[in-house]
Amino acid sequence: MSEERYIYDLADGDGTMRSLLGGKGAGVAEMNRVGVPVPDAFTVTTTACVQTMNNNGEWPDGLADQIAQGLKRLEERTGRTLGGSERPLLVSVRSGAVHSMPGMMDTILNLGISDESVVALAEEFGNERFAWDCYRRFIQMYGEVVEGVPQNLYEDALSELKHHRGVDQDTDLDADDLKGLVETFKQISNDHLGGAWTADPREQLNRAVNAVFKSWGNPRAEVYRRAHNIPASLGTAVNIMQMVFGNRGDTSATGVCFTRNPSTGEKALYGEFLVNAQGEDVVAGIRTPRPMGEMKDVLPEAYEQLVATMHKMEQHYKDMQDMEFTIEDGKLYLLQTRNGKRTAAAALKVASDLVDEGVISQEEALLRIEPGQLDQLLHPAIPPEHGQIPIAKGLPASPGAAVGGVVFDADTAAERGSKGEPVVLVRFETTPDDIHGVIEAQGILTAHGGMTSHAAVVARGMGKPCVAGAHGIKIDPVGKTLTIGDRVIKEGETITLDGTTGDVYGEKIELIPPQINEDFERVVQWADSVRRLGVRANADNFEDATKARELGAEGIGLCRTEHMFMAQDRLPAVRRMILAESSEQRAAALEEILPMQQSDFEGVFTAMKGLPVTVRLLDPPLHEFLPNLVEQSLLVQRLEMSGGDSEELGEAKQTLAQVKRLHELNPMLGTRGCRLAMLYPEIPDMQTRAIVRAALAVREREGETVGVEIMIPLVALSQELETQRAIVVAAVEDELAQAGAELDYTVGTMIELPRAALIADKIAEHADFFSFGTNDLTQTAIGISRDDAENGFLTQYVMDRVLERNPFETIDVEGVGQLVEMGVERGRSVKPKLKTGVCGEHGGDPDSVEFFHGAGLDYVSCSPFRVPIARFAAAKAVLQEKKA
Repeated sequence: MSEERYIYDLADGDGTMRSLLGGKGAGVAEMNRVGVPVPDAFTVTTTACVQTMNNNGEWPDGLADQIAQGLKRLEERTGRTLGGSERPLLVSVRSGAVHSMPGMMDTILNLGISDESVVALAEEFGNERFAWDCYRRFIQMYGEVVEGVPQNLYEDALSELKHHRGVDQDTDLDADDLKGLVETFKQISNDHLGGAWTADPREQLNRAVNAVFKSWGNPRAEVYRRAHNIPASLGTAVNIMQMVFGNRGDTSATGVCFTRNPSTGEKALYGEFLVNAQGEDVVAGIRTPRPMGEMKDVLPEAYEQLVATMHKMEQHYKDMQDMEFTIEDGKLYLLQTRNGKRTAAAALKVASDLVDEGVISQEEALLRIEPGQLDQLLHPAIPPEHGQIPIAKGLPASPGAAVGGVVFDADTAAERGSKGEPVVLVRFETTPDDIHGVIEAQGILTAHGGMTSHAAVVARGMGKPCVAGAHGIKIDPVGKTLTIGDRVIKEGETITLDGTTGDVYGEKIELIPPQINEDFERVVQWADSVRRLGVRANADNFEDATKARELGAEGIGLCRTEHMFMAQDRLPAVRRMILAESSEQRAAALEEILPMQQSDFEGVFTAMKGLPVTVRLLDPPLHEFLPNLVEQSLLVQRLEMSGGDSEELGEAKQTLAQVKRLHELNPMLGTRGCRLAMLYPEIPDMQTRAIVRAALAVREREGETVGVEIMIPLVALSQELETQRAIVVAAVEDELAQAGAELDYTVGTMIELPRAALIADKIAEHADFFSFGTNDLTQTAIGISRDDAENGFLTQYVMDRVLERNPFETIDVEGVGQLVEMGVERGRSVKPKLKTGVCGEHGGDPDSVEFFHGAGLDYVSCSPFRVPIARFAAAKAVLQEKKA
């Protein structure tokens, strides 16, 4: 049996091998294949990483030998020797995940430098300072990544040296300074390790590869994967690449560039570079990079070659590229190319422009856009005429607006943000370890870093506003203060960021609703021409229904009538209805409620005239309308102890007795939904009459009305639906007879219990449509309370990968998904044209929408602002199906 292959030389790969070589390895191999100048390299496959993870960190048989052979071939091709005292080979060791994860995993540069090779390097290039600069960088990177030496130990030593020498920048240190720093760094490393570290470059290489494998499982990488739904099972490749040096002086540089503006999508040169620097300097925020336009004057020949290469790679990949480059003594090398992370606005513009340029088709454009990303465009912005004066200005690194209390560390941002508190994370510059705070923050403000810094790239990918490199702000992370001029802002005080302009305001600015642009409208129309699934909205009032229609909703899939009941001016009448001790009392209370319900329905129906509206009859448990048992008991106790008004005490005692009579230990599985209607048939009768009267009133006033769909909730037994349908039909026919009118209507049910899905064929005999309530279906199928689970074990389950995703955010295909498929199949076995939809929150989740498309549903329904996302997701489901 032949040995499995874990190593691919540069010439052996190409762009189709992402799953094996990772994005970086496949990208470099493809660039080499099409003639772009790249350093020589070989790649350790993702398979090697996965097998190492699955074997408790032990490398698979043959990996070490294959790395040694790959290194030998690289040495032969370059004419250099790793760690050699003549023509030394230095390499970078970098991660390369299948999906881009900027800054999440670890990198080691300049591996192969040592006491012997540093001298040879200095002699070969005639630059002693450069050689010792590489050495000090290597010790720090290797120490941090491989040996776990705390970063601050090296940084403090570097800062102390610069202070002693009276300089601000690392580049101001000379060769002798750096020689001394190397000795200091070695001592720091040895003290931490309790002995001398290995100087054997081959052993260092193996340990570095292993460190990159381990970094796949570091906390920041796991947080990023969860946030972007990247499977942990993919692993990472490791790229071992010959070093090219951007730190060889003023004829050398390093940088990051995009073929289009990743914030706006504009077709214009975008990027940053640093002269006399290595790649990590650009994204680490240690020095403020220069805009790409200035490179034309500094390194004109390399600039022209870079611009030509950028155009070539965009045409090759037919998408906006994010590229890393190094210029060594005037010669250009490309280190990486990948499809660039971009904002939603940029994604739409790039896709639209590439179609106009004839580069891609409309269908290809739709496949390029992530539906979930559109959420960015549906968030509020700062109003143009707000009248406030900014207190600071930085780089507009990621567009949008953020309002929140300032916090100075990622842990605080994560803790407060996860509890719903709006926070703005303020840092000197974010690092990959801050990812958990970035996810929960409303926006990011940094004092350092540029448009391609870690904060900028990650914020853009997440659709969060970011203002980077705000000069003149002083951050005290210990004292937890932000100082701007004479203004001192303490932790928790509110600021506003404008990531579109780079302005920072020292107060809360009320934001305005999102503005949908032409690119958005155009691309969503492309999606509408492709999708099969209908898209409706969940809306309970005129305002939400109007917004849903503006955003393209084709009707309402869920109008929750209990939201109308809970208004403060109606609650007393609702309580009188529930607590009534006779049918006469209940009828009187319902008579009071009916015109209120009718008014609400008229508002919704007016907004949705001409489209179908599914009205769910009263669903929630009784306790949501009643006084709290404990609070009512305490009220009675207080009145008794104070000797208060006897009439008031008597009423309080009577209410307490009624609350006790109706009290349930588990009300969510108690007297709710159709069970309440079975006990009190007057309720569905009243609601039905309000619906019919509203529909007729709107038709008389507007000339048309809605398609009325009345939905019976929480059905588990076919007899329940049969009984409730009879009540609804009788009320409708009576109202129509009294009005001398006709009205098309249907009566269906909500499938939200496993038993309903199991006996869907029997239930379908009495239903004109099914709507799957996947929120409750998930709770009842898995046997968990959503609120309790999300506040308890569910987060830990996802972190420990007991569950890949939160089943309330994306449909549990294996379990709940089977119930949906079963319900559709069995319902249509009785009624082949039975209309089926979904109205749980999964209706706006792109992955769930793809499943519902495959399950054969007719429509999904979601919150108004997720309607465009669902429209996109429905189109992508069709295209993915074609592709498959």
